[in-house]
Amino acid sequence: MTTSALTLITLGLLFLLGLVADFIGRSTFIPRVSTLMVFGFCIGPAGFDVLPAETSEWIEVVSDMALVMIGFILGSSLKISDFKKNGRLVIVITIAVVLATSTIVGLGLWMSGIPLYLALLYGGIAPATAPAATIDVIHESKAQGPFTDSLIKIVATDDALGLIIFSLMIAGAQMILSSGGSLETLVLGGRDIVLAIVVGLALGAPMSLLAGRVKPGEPTLLEALSMVFICGGVALWLDVSFLLAAMTMGSVVSNMAKHHKCPFCAIESIKAIEWPMLVLFFIFAGVSIELHDVSENALLIVLYILLRIISRFIGSVGGATMVGAGKSYGYWMGMALMPQAGVALGMALTAAHRFPELGSIVTVIVTSTVFFEIAGPICTRIALRKMKEVPRRL
Repeated sequence: MTTSALTLITLGLLFLLGLVADFIGRSTFIPRVSTLMVFGFCIGPAGFDVLPAETSEWIEVVSDMALVMIGFILGSSLKISDFKKNGRLVIVITIAVVLATSTIVGLGLWMSGIPLYLALLYGGIAPATAPAATIDVIHESKAQGPFTDSLIKIVATDDALGLIIFSLMIAGAQMILSSGGSLETLVLGGRDIVLAIVVGLALGAPMSLLAGRVKPGEPTLLEALSMVFICGGVALWLDVSFLLAAMTMGSVVSNMAKHHKCPFCAIESIKAIEWPMLVLFFIFAGVSIELHDVSENALLIVLYILLRIISRFIGSVGGATMVGAGKSYGYWMGMALMPQAGVALGMALTAAHRFPELGSIVTVIVTSTVFFEIAGPICTRIALRKMKEVPRRL
C-alpha cells in the first residue's frame, strides 16, 4: 500500500472515530473530548498500537493548527463592550484563580520536598487551561448564558496571564540554578509576550478591515484561514506564543471591525472547520500518552493533580466572593476551569528545553494532562448544567 493511500485511509478512520465520539457525547454524559482521548490512548503505542508510524509526523502540525484556531476564536470573545457588563467579575476571578493556582501548587510541592526551582516551574504551568476542550464542551452542550460567557472570557484571559506567570517562574528557576541568568531569562520571557501581542496587532488590523467586506461562503473561508494560518506561522517563525498571537488578533478583529453588521462571518467559517481539526488534535493527545516512567513519578503526579484541583476552587470561590457573585458561583466556575491540555504541554516542553536535566517534568505534565483532559470536560459539563445554562434534552 502506498503512503498516500495509507494516509487517506487513516484520516478517514480517525474522522469516523470523531463521528462515534460525537454520537456518544450526544447520547451520554461523557463529553466527546474525553471519548476522543480514550480512543487515542487505545490505538496508540500504550494501547493496541495500530496507528501507522507516519502519523507521528502529523501530530505537531495538527496541534498547532487546532490551537491557533481556538486562540483566534477565544480572542474574538474578548470584546470591550462585553467586558462593560461583567468585566470586573472576569478580571477578578481570573487573577484570583491564576495566582491561587500558581502559589498553592508551587508552595505545596516545595513543602512536600520538591526542589524550589522545580516547584516554581510546576507552579508556572498549573494555571494553564484547555481552551479547545472548554470551547468544545460549550459548543457540544449548546450552553448559553452569563456563566458561559464569563467562562469563555476567563479561559481566554487565564492563558494570557498564565503565560506571563510562567515566564516569571522560569526566571526564578534560572536564578536559583545559575547566578546572573535570571535577568536575561526574564527579558526573553517579556520579549516573547510583547512580540506575540505585536504579531496579533499587526495582522489583526488589516483583517478587521477585510472582515465582513467579502461575501459569505468560500471567499470568507479563504479570508479567515489565510489570516489565522499566517498569524500562527509568523508566531512560530519568531518563536513566540502563537496562541497568544492568535488570541490578540481575534480580539483586535472583534473590537475594530465596526463597518459591517456581521464582522464575524470569518470567525463562523473557522468554527465550521474547527471540529475536524479538533478530532485529530484530541486523538493524537491520547496517542502521545506513554506509560513508562510514570510509576517513578506517581506520587508527584498525584500531588500535582490534587493541589491544582484544590487551588482552582480556592481561587475561583475567593474571586467570586470578592465581586459579590457568591460562593456557589465560584465553586462551579472552579469546576468548569479544570481542563488542562495543549498550553500546559507547550509550557512543559519549553521548561524541558531550558533545563534539559528536568526530563521528568514532561512526564508529569503529560500524565496529569491526560487526567484533566478526560475528567476536566466532564467537570465543565456538570458546572454548566448546575448553572442551568444547558438546554434540556428533548
